[in-house]
Amino acid sequence: MQHTRTWQDVYGGARASFGGRAGGHRWLVAAPPELAPGLAEALNAVDGKGEAVLLIHDGLTPLLAAVRELNPRGVLVVAPAPLSGGPALEVPERTLDGAGGLTYREGGAFPSWTGAADPEAPRGECPPASAAASLGMAVVVTAPADVRAALEAWMDATPHGR
Repeated sequence: MQHTRTWQDVYGGARASFGGRAGGHRWLVAAPPELAPGLAEALNAVDGKGEAVLLIHDGLTPLLAAVRELNPRGVLVVAPAPLSGGPALEVPERTLDGAGGLTYREGGAFPSWTGAADPEAPRGECPPASAAASLGMAVVVTAPADVRAALEAWMDATPHGR
């Protein structure tokens, strides 16, 4: 895939778009800032069709907004380690500052989820995965070093995906 543009959303999250060959699907790759180094290079190395949008986010609201806006085929959540699923959870309410002086509140109850890949991985709490699942999205949770392989494997397992 090839990096096509970078921008900042209203919540202060950084987004970057990577385009592949014609056809395929749109994928959302979501990561917290501390796990983001190296992800742009990983997505540039993906061999596939469609588009991958990288979202570097603090909190769940930017992720939920991106899922609603982009309606991706799936959400690849970058976490410290791969997970196969997780329990329902309650995220405490908090107030965050976004771009341009925007202040917003987030938190609430999110459902349990089952990953679309890696069934042998352990289960564990992952608020971004639960948030994406709350909107009906298929979710894969992987470590930063495995983003390229996880996305290519998901594309391979998806009709017209790669």
